[in-house]
Amino acid sequence: MSAGIAQAGGVERTAQSVMLVYEQGNRAELTFGSVRPEISGKAATPLLGTSSGNMSENYLSFGAAVKYDINDRLAFALIYDQPYGADVDYSSSRTYFAAGSTAELDSWALTAVLKYKLTDRFSVHGGLRYQSLGAKATIPFVAGVNPLTGAPLPGVTAPGTPYEADGKSDTGLGYLIGVAYEMPDIALRVALTYNSRIRHELSTTETTALGNVSSTTSVDSPQSVNLEFQTGIAADTLLFGSVRWVDWSEFDISPKAYLDPRLGGQPLVSYEDDTVTYTLGVGRRFNEKWAGSVAVSYEPANGNYASNLGPKDGFWALRLGASYTMDNMEISGGVQYAWIGDTETRVGPFAPATKFEDNNALGIGLKVAFKF
Repeated sequence: MSAGIAQAGGVERTAQSVMLVYEQGNRAELTFGSVRPEISGKAATPLLGTSSGNMSENYLSFGAAVKYDINDRLAFALIYDQPYGADVDYSSSRTYFAAGSTAELDSWALTAVLKYKLTDRFSVHGGLRYQSLGAKATIPFVAGVNPLTGAPLPGVTAPGTPYEADGKSDTGLGYLIGVAYEMPDIALRVALTYNSRIRHELSTTETTALGNVSSTTSVDSPQSVNLEFQTGIAADTLLFGSVRWVDWSEFDISPKAYLDPRLGGQPLVSYEDDTVTYTLGVGRRFNEKWAGSVAVSYEPANGNYASNLGPKDGFWALRLGASYTMDNMEISGGVQYAWIGDTETRVGPFAPATKFEDNNALGIGLKVAFKF
Protein backbone atom coordinates (compact mmCIF):
# COMPACT_ATOMS: atom_id res chain seq x y z
CA MET A 1 0.00 0.00 0.00
CA SER A 2 2.90 2.37 0.50
CA ALA A 3 6.63 2.62 0.14
CA GLY A 4 7.94 3.66 3.55
CA ILE A 5 11.36 4.60 4.89
CA ALA A 6 12.69 3.06 8.11
CA GLN A 7 14.37 5.10 10.85
CA ALA A 8 14.75 2.25 13.28
CA GLY A 9 17.21 1.17 15.95
CA GLY A 10 20.90 0.54 15.46
CA VAL A 11 21.96 1.13 11.85
CA GLU A 12 18.88 -0.49 10.34
CA ARG A 13 17.31 0.86 7.16
CA THR A 14 14.93 -1.94 6.11
CA ALA A 15 12.80 -4.40 8.06
CA GLN A 16 13.95 -7.37 5.93
CA SER A 17 10.37 -8.43 5.23
CA VAL A 18 9.83 -11.33 2.82
CA MET A 19 6.04 -10.98 2.59
CA LEU A 20 6.33 -10.39 -1.15
CA VAL A 21 6.34 -14.18 -1.51
CA TYR A 22 2.71 -14.17 -0.22
CA GLU A 23 1.45 -11.69 -2.86
CA GLN A 24 -1.11 -12.98 -5.36
CA GLY A 25 0.29 -13.89 -8.79
CA ASN A 26 3.64 -13.15 -10.39
CA ARG A 27 5.09 -9.76 -9.58
CA ALA A 28 8.20 -7.58 -10.05
CA GLU A 29 8.98 -4.44 -8.02
CA LEU A 30 11.39 -1.52 -7.98
CA THR A 31 11.61 0.67 -4.86
CA PHE A 32 13.31 4.04 -4.39
CA GLY A 33 13.67 6.09 -1.20
CA SER A 34 15.16 9.33 0.04
CA VAL A 35 15.67 10.28 3.69
CA ARG A 36 16.62 13.65 5.23
CA PRO A 37 17.57 13.27 8.92
CA GLU A 38 18.08 16.29 11.18
CA ILE A 39 20.12 15.13 14.18
CA SER A 40 22.09 17.57 16.35
CA GLY A 41 23.12 17.98 19.97
CA LYS A 42 24.89 20.25 22.41
CA ALA A 43 28.12 19.27 24.13
CA ALA A 44 28.65 19.44 27.89
CA THR A 45 30.52 22.48 29.25
CA PRO A 46 33.90 20.69 29.74
CA LEU A 47 33.77 19.81 26.03
CA LEU A 48 33.27 23.40 24.84
CA GLY A 49 29.47 23.36 25.29
CA THR A 50 28.82 23.99 21.59
CA SER A 51 26.30 22.59 19.12
CA SER A 52 27.24 19.73 16.84
CA GLY A 53 25.12 20.93 13.94
CA ASN A 54 23.31 18.33 11.82
CA MET A 55 25.61 15.29 11.95
CA SER A 56 23.58 12.91 9.75
CA GLU A 57 23.72 13.19 5.97
CA ASN A 58 20.81 12.66 3.61
CA TYR A 59 20.78 9.28 1.91
CA LEU A 60 19.10 7.36 -0.90
CA SER A 61 17.97 3.74 -0.95
CA PHE A 62 17.10 1.29 -3.69
CA GLY A 63 15.38 -2.08 -3.76
CA ALA A 64 14.25 -4.60 -6.34
CA ALA A 65 12.32 -7.85 -6.13
CA VAL A 66 10.58 -10.49 -8.19
CA LYS A 67 8.06 -13.14 -7.12
CA TYR A 68 7.00 -16.15 -9.18
CA ASP A 69 4.44 -18.91 -8.61
CA ILE A 70 6.08 -22.23 -9.49
CA ASN A 71 2.77 -24.07 -9.05
CA ASP A 72 -0.38 -23.76 -6.93
CA ARG A 73 1.55 -24.62 -3.73
CA LEU A 74 5.11 -23.42 -4.27
CA ALA A 75 6.25 -19.81 -4.80
CA PHE A 76 9.68 -18.19 -5.08
CA ALA A 77 10.90 -14.62 -4.46
CA LEU A 78 14.24 -12.92 -4.96
CA ILE A 79 14.70 -9.66 -3.03
CA TYR A 80 17.50 -7.06 -3.18
CA ASP A 81 17.71 -4.42 -0.45
CA GLN A 82 20.16 -2.28 1.56
CA PRO A 83 19.41 -3.37 5.13
CA TYR A 84 22.02 -1.41 7.10
CA GLY A 85 23.68 1.96 6.66
CA ALA A 86 25.13 5.05 8.30
CA ASP A 87 26.26 8.41 6.92
CA VAL A 88 27.79 10.55 9.70
CA ASP A 89 29.44 13.92 9.04
CA TYR A 90 30.19 16.34 11.88
CA SER A 91 30.93 19.69 10.23
CA SER A 92 34.62 20.62 10.42
CA SER A 93 33.69 24.33 10.45
CA ARG A 94 32.37 24.16 14.04
CA THR A 95 34.17 24.27 17.38
CA TYR A 96 32.33 21.12 18.50
CA PHE A 97 34.73 18.56 20.01
CA ALA A 98 33.87 15.95 17.38
CA ALA A 99 34.13 18.36 14.44
CA GLY A 100 35.43 16.67 11.31
CA SER A 101 34.37 13.18 12.41
CA THR A 102 32.85 11.06 9.67
CA ALA A 103 31.58 7.49 9.40
CA GLU A 104 30.07 5.37 6.67
CA LEU A 105 28.49 1.94 6.78
CA ASP A 106 27.24 0.40 3.55
CA SER A 107 25.47 -2.86 2.88
CA TRP A 108 23.41 -4.76 0.37
CA ALA A 109 21.65 -8.10 0.57
CA LEU A 110 20.16 -10.59 -1.87
CA THR A 111 17.49 -12.84 -0.35
CA ALA A 112 16.10 -15.96 -2.00
CA VAL A 113 12.95 -17.32 -0.35
CA LEU A 114 10.58 -20.22 -1.04
CA LYS A 115 7.01 -20.53 0.26
CA TYR A 116 5.23 -23.87 0.43
CA LYS A 117 1.49 -24.04 1.02
CA LEU A 118 0.83 -26.95 3.40
CA THR A 119 -2.96 -26.49 3.47
CA ASP A 120 -5.42 -23.80 2.41
CA ARG A 121 -4.50 -21.92 5.58
CA PHE A 122 -0.99 -22.91 6.68
CA SER A 123 2.24 -22.15 4.82
CA VAL A 124 5.94 -22.32 5.60
CA HIS A 125 8.71 -20.22 4.08
CA GLY A 126 12.47 -20.17 4.24
CA GLY A 127 15.55 -19.18 2.33
CA LEU A 128 19.06 -17.78 2.25
CA ARG A 129 20.37 -14.23 2.50
CA TYR A 130 23.70 -13.28 0.86
CA GLN A 131 24.92 -9.98 2.32
CA SER A 132 27.77 -7.50 1.89
CA LEU A 133 28.86 -5.04 4.60
CA GLY A 134 31.72 -2.54 4.94
CA ALA A 135 32.52 0.43 7.18
CA LYS A 136 34.98 3.28 7.61
CA ALA A 137 35.43 6.18 10.02
CA THR A 138 37.57 9.25 10.72
CA ILE A 139 37.63 10.66 14.27
CA PRO A 140 40.02 13.61 14.69
CA PHE A 141 39.52 14.03 18.46
CA VAL A 142 40.75 10.47 19.07
CA ALA A 143 44.40 11.43 18.68
CA GLY A 144 46.29 10.05 21.68
CA VAL A 145 46.17 13.29 23.67
CA ASN A 146 44.39 14.53 26.77
CA PRO A 147 41.14 16.11 25.46
CA LEU A 148 41.36 19.01 27.93
CA THR A 149 45.09 19.83 27.98
CA GLY A 150 46.26 18.48 24.66
CA ALA A 151 49.20 16.73 26.35
CA PRO A 152 50.27 13.40 24.79
CA LEU A 153 49.17 10.27 26.62
CA PRO A 154 51.86 7.84 27.84
CA GLY A 155 53.38 5.64 25.14
CA VAL A 156 51.85 7.55 22.23
CA THR A 157 54.30 7.70 19.32
CA ALA A 158 52.53 10.21 17.06
CA PRO A 159 50.34 12.47 19.24
CA GLY A 160 47.74 14.48 17.36
CA THR A 161 47.28 11.89 14.59
CA PRO A 162 43.54 11.65 13.82
CA TYR A 163 42.10 8.17 14.14
CA GLU A 164 41.03 6.55 10.87
CA ALA A 165 39.68 3.07 10.16
CA ASP A 166 38.78 1.45 6.86
CA GLY A 167 37.01 -1.93 6.98
CA LYS A 168 36.80 -3.36 3.47
CA SER A 169 33.47 -4.83 2.41
CA ASP A 170 32.99 -8.52 3.14
CA THR A 171 30.19 -10.91 2.21
CA GLY A 172 28.46 -13.47 4.41
CA LEU A 173 25.60 -15.93 4.25
CA GLY A 174 22.60 -16.28 6.55
CA TYR A 175 19.20 -17.92 6.53
CA LEU A 176 15.56 -17.23 7.32
CA ILE A 177 12.68 -19.51 8.25
CA GLY A 178 9.03 -18.83 9.00
CA VAL A 179 5.41 -19.90 9.11
CA ALA A 180 2.12 -18.20 8.19
CA TYR A 181 -1.61 -18.68 8.77
CA GLU A 182 -4.09 -17.28 6.25
CA MET A 183 -7.85 -16.93 5.79
CA PRO A 184 -8.17 -15.50 2.27
CA ASP A 185 -11.92 -14.84 2.50
CA ILE A 186 -11.27 -12.08 5.10
CA ALA A 187 -7.75 -11.13 3.87
CA LEU A 188 -6.25 -12.46 7.12
CA ARG A 189 -2.57 -13.35 7.27
CA VAL A 190 -0.29 -13.72 10.29
CA ALA A 191 3.35 -14.54 9.53
CA LEU A 192 6.32 -15.15 11.80
CA THR A 193 9.87 -15.00 10.34
CA TYR A 194 13.24 -15.57 11.97
CA ASN A 195 16.32 -14.01 10.33
CA SER A 196 19.70 -15.39 11.38
CA ARG A 197 22.76 -13.30 12.17
CA ILE A 198 25.36 -12.98 9.40
CA ARG A 199 29.07 -12.84 10.22
CA HIS A 200 31.42 -10.54 8.32
CA GLU A 201 35.22 -10.48 8.57
CA LEU A 202 36.33 -6.97 7.58
CA SER A 203 39.95 -6.54 6.53
CA THR A 204 40.70 -3.37 8.50
CA THR A 205 43.44 -0.75 8.31
CA GLU A 206 43.72 1.76 11.17
CA THR A 207 45.79 4.93 11.17
CA THR A 208 46.33 6.04 14.78
CA ALA A 209 48.55 7.98 17.17
CA LEU A 210 49.97 4.59 18.16
CA GLY A 211 50.98 3.75 14.59
CA ASN A 212 49.29 1.93 11.74
CA VAL A 213 47.52 -1.35 12.47
CA SER A 214 46.19 -3.98 10.06
CA SER A 215 43.80 -6.59 11.40
CA THR A 216 40.49 -8.38 10.84
CA THR A 217 37.35 -7.00 12.49
CA SER A 218 34.50 -9.45 13.08
CA VAL A 219 31.06 -7.89 12.70
CA ASP A 220 27.78 -9.80 13.06
CA SER A 221 24.68 -8.25 11.55
CA PRO A 222 22.03 -9.03 14.19
CA GLN A 223 19.48 -11.82 14.25
CA SER A 224 15.86 -10.68 14.22
CA VAL A 225 12.24 -11.82 14.35
CA ASN A 226 9.36 -10.31 12.36
CA LEU A 227 5.70 -10.81 13.27
CA GLU A 228 3.60 -9.36 10.43
CA PHE A 229 -0.18 -9.41 10.15
CA GLN A 230 -3.13 -8.10 8.17
CA THR A 231 -6.88 -8.61 8.22
CA GLY A 232 -9.92 -7.16 6.56
CA ILE A 233 -12.07 -5.18 8.99
CA ALA A 234 -14.71 -3.91 6.54
CA ALA A 235 -15.36 -3.94 2.83
CA ASP A 236 -12.22 -2.64 1.03
CA THR A 237 -10.56 -1.82 4.39
CA LEU A 238 -7.47 -3.56 5.76
CA LEU A 239 -5.86 -3.43 9.19
CA PHE A 240 -2.14 -4.25 9.09
CA GLY A 241 0.90 -4.10 11.33
CA SER A 242 4.09 -5.70 12.56
CA VAL A 243 6.30 -6.28 15.58
CA ARG A 244 10.03 -6.53 14.89
CA TRP A 245 12.69 -7.58 17.42
CA VAL A 246 16.37 -7.05 16.61
CA ASP A 247 19.27 -8.40 18.69
CA TRP A 248 21.29 -5.17 18.70
CA SER A 249 22.90 -5.93 22.08
CA GLU A 250 25.09 -8.51 20.28
CA PHE A 251 26.21 -6.06 17.57
CA ASP A 252 29.48 -4.16 17.75
CA ILE A 253 32.29 -2.89 15.54
CA SER A 254 35.57 -3.14 17.45
CA PRO A 255 38.71 -2.48 15.39
CA LYS A 256 41.84 -3.74 17.18
CA ALA A 257 43.65 -0.44 17.83
CA TYR A 258 40.51 1.47 18.83
CA LEU A 259 40.11 -0.82 21.85
CA ASP A 260 43.39 0.53 23.29
CA PRO A 261 42.58 2.73 26.37
CA ARG A 262 44.78 5.49 24.94
CA LEU A 263 42.41 5.74 21.98
CA GLY A 264 38.73 4.77 22.17
CA GLY A 265 39.08 2.10 24.84
CA GLN A 266 35.73 0.63 23.79
CA PRO A 267 33.92 -0.58 20.64
CA LEU A 268 33.71 1.95 17.85
CA VAL A 269 29.97 1.18 17.60
CA SER A 270 27.89 -0.92 20.01
CA TYR A 271 24.45 -1.04 21.59
CA GLU A 272 23.48 -2.05 25.12
CA ASP A 273 19.92 -3.17 24.40
CA ASP A 274 17.83 -4.92 21.79
CA THR A 275 15.08 -3.01 20.01
CA VAL A 276 11.41 -3.79 19.40
CA THR A 277 9.58 -1.77 16.75
CA TYR A 278 5.77 -1.71 16.52
CA THR A 279 3.75 -0.66 13.47
CA LEU A 280 -0.04 -0.42 13.08
CA GLY A 281 -1.93 0.94 10.11
CA VAL A 282 -5.12 0.98 8.06
CA GLY A 283 -5.40 0.68 4.29
CA ARG A 284 -8.47 1.62 2.25
CA ARG A 285 -9.32 0.91 -1.39
CA PHE A 286 -11.37 3.80 -2.74
CA ASN A 287 -12.06 2.31 -6.17
CA GLU A 288 -10.49 -0.06 -8.70
CA LYS A 289 -7.57 2.31 -9.28
CA TRP A 290 -6.89 4.24 -6.06
CA ALA A 291 -6.03 3.12 -2.53
CA GLY A 292 -4.51 4.85 0.49
CA SER A 293 -3.03 4.01 3.87
CA VAL A 294 -1.94 5.55 7.15
CA ALA A 295 0.38 3.89 9.67
CA VAL A 296 2.06 4.70 12.96
CA SER A 297 5.36 3.17 14.13
CA TYR A 298 6.86 3.23 17.60
CA GLU A 299 10.17 2.07 19.03
CA PRO A 300 10.60 2.50 22.82
CA ALA A 301 13.72 4.24 24.11
CA ASN A 302 16.10 2.17 26.23
CA GLY A 303 17.53 5.10 28.21
CA ASN A 304 21.21 4.16 27.83
CA TYR A 305 24.05 6.21 26.39
CA ALA A 306 24.18 6.19 22.60
CA SER A 307 27.16 6.17 20.26
CA ASN A 308 28.39 9.52 18.95
CA LEU A 309 28.19 7.91 15.51
CA GLY A 310 24.48 7.08 15.97
CA PRO A 311 22.91 9.36 18.62
CA LYS A 312 19.26 8.30 18.70
CA ASP A 313 17.10 6.36 21.13
CA GLY A 314 13.68 5.21 19.97
CA PHE A 315 11.21 7.06 17.76
CA TRP A 316 7.62 7.75 16.77
CA ALA A 317 6.75 7.87 13.07
CA LEU A 318 3.70 8.67 10.96
CA ARG A 319 3.46 7.34 7.40
CA LEU A 320 0.96 8.22 4.70
CA GLY A 321 0.72 6.21 1.48
CA ALA A 322 -1.24 6.04 -1.74
CA SER A 323 -1.29 3.69 -4.72
CA TYR A 324 -2.61 3.83 -8.27
CA THR A 325 -3.29 0.73 -10.36
CA MET A 326 -3.40 0.80 -14.15
CA ASP A 327 -3.75 -2.50 -16.00
CA ASN A 328 -0.81 -4.63 -14.80
CA MET A 329 1.16 -1.76 -13.24
CA GLU A 330 0.85 -0.37 -9.73
CA ILE A 331 2.57 2.83 -8.57
CA SER A 332 2.65 3.54 -4.85
CA GLY A 333 4.27 6.29 -2.84
CA GLY A 334 4.69 7.12 0.81
CA VAL A 335 5.92 9.90 3.03
CA GLN A 336 7.08 9.32 6.59
CA TYR A 337 7.95 11.78 9.35
CA ALA A 338 9.83 10.44 12.37
CA TRP A 339 10.28 12.08 15.76
CA ILE A 340 13.64 10.71 16.93
CA GLY A 341 14.03 10.01 20.64
CA ASP A 342 16.34 12.16 22.81
CA THR A 343 19.57 10.62 24.00
CA GLU A 344 22.98 11.37 25.54
CA THR A 345 26.44 10.20 24.50
CA ARG A 346 29.70 9.73 26.39
CA VAL A 347 33.36 10.15 25.48
CA GLY A 348 35.96 8.55 27.73
CA PRO A 349 35.45 9.98 31.24
CA PHE A 350 32.87 12.53 30.05
CA ALA A 351 29.31 11.33 30.60
CA PRO A 352 27.17 12.83 29.34
CA ALA A 353 29.35 14.33 26.61
CA THR A 354 26.51 15.59 24.40
CA LYS A 355 22.74 15.74 24.70
CA PHE A 356 20.79 15.16 21.48
CA GLU A 357 17.15 16.24 21.53
CA ASP A 358 14.25 17.46 19.36
CA ASN A 359 15.50 15.62 16.28
CA ASN A 360 13.58 14.27 13.31
CA ALA A 361 13.77 12.60 9.92
CA LEU A 362 11.68 12.97 6.77
CA GLY A 363 11.51 10.17 4.22
CA ILE A 364 9.76 9.68 0.91
CA GLY A 365 9.44 6.44 -1.04
CA LEU A 366 8.24 5.31 -4.44
CA LYS A 367 7.48 1.77 -5.61
CA VAL A 368 6.63 0.60 -9.11
CA ALA A 369 5.22 -2.93 -9.39
CA PHE A 370 4.35 -5.01 -12.47
CA LYS A 371 2.14 -8.09 -12.53
CA PHE A 372 2.91 -10.72 -15.15
